[in-house]
Amino acid sequence: MKEKTGIDSFILHILAMTFMLCDHLWATLFPGQEWLTCVGRLAFPIFAFMIAEGYAHTSNVKKYMERLFVFALISEIPFNLIMGSSLVYPFHQNVLWTFLLGVLSMQIIEKARKTEKKWLLVLTIVFVILGDYILGTLTMVDYNAAGVLTVLLFYFFRTKNWVSLAAQVAGLFYLNVIMLGDLYYPVTILGHEFEIAQQSFALLALIPIWLYNGKQGYHKKWFQYFCYAFYPVHLLLLYLIWQWWIR
Repeated sequence: MKEKTGIDSFILHILAMTFMLCDHLWATLFPGQEWLTCVGRLAFPIFAFMIAEGYAHTSNVKKYMERLFVFALISEIPFNLIMGSSLVYPFHQNVLWTFLLGVLSMQIIEKARKTEKKWLLVLTIVFVILGDYILGTLTMVDYNAAGVLTVLLFYFFRTKNWVSLAAQVAGLFYLNVIMLGDLYYPVTILGHEFEIAQQSFALLALIPIWLYNGKQGYHKKWFQYFCYAFYPVHLLLLYLIWQWWIR
């Protein structure tokens, strides 16, 4: 049988963590290097895609949510130190809370789907999306409501067909450029001037996502927990280096 080509889950995780590190290097040590945060825009959509994939393949949703919850708690202090230079910073919550809301949303929809009542499923989807808009905004999770809805975007459009690909492009454009596009760069091409949203670079994340072959690749328990731990650990290390750097 011919081996599937493309990018496996292991490579996608490595790419996402690398892009995230670039973004956080810009936020702490190299704020003048705008290219770092542009590259960093690719991280979140890949992570959101992998959360949706993880939900689809997990054998225990409860444990999946418990891991996200535990590491969201662990990440709070490093995240608060980066965002507000304080142990407590209530105005912005780390991205693992965003993903936890995404998994909770998918689970609620799946419960409605299993009833095989179409009217209940449609009603549930509407209420979940509205709820995500409200909760994502009020709880001030990373990327706000747009972040939670990005997870749902990849949940609804997982299959590889033209409809799903078009929906992913349109969905990411709306969520990033319309909902989150508050920073623009002036660009001149062939004498014509226009502006490009910083968040529009997030659409480039679709390239590695579309190259995903559905395989796990290298998969060991230590690597699974390394991916969870990488987030709070690298934030804490960056904060410590940042504090030493500016003194």
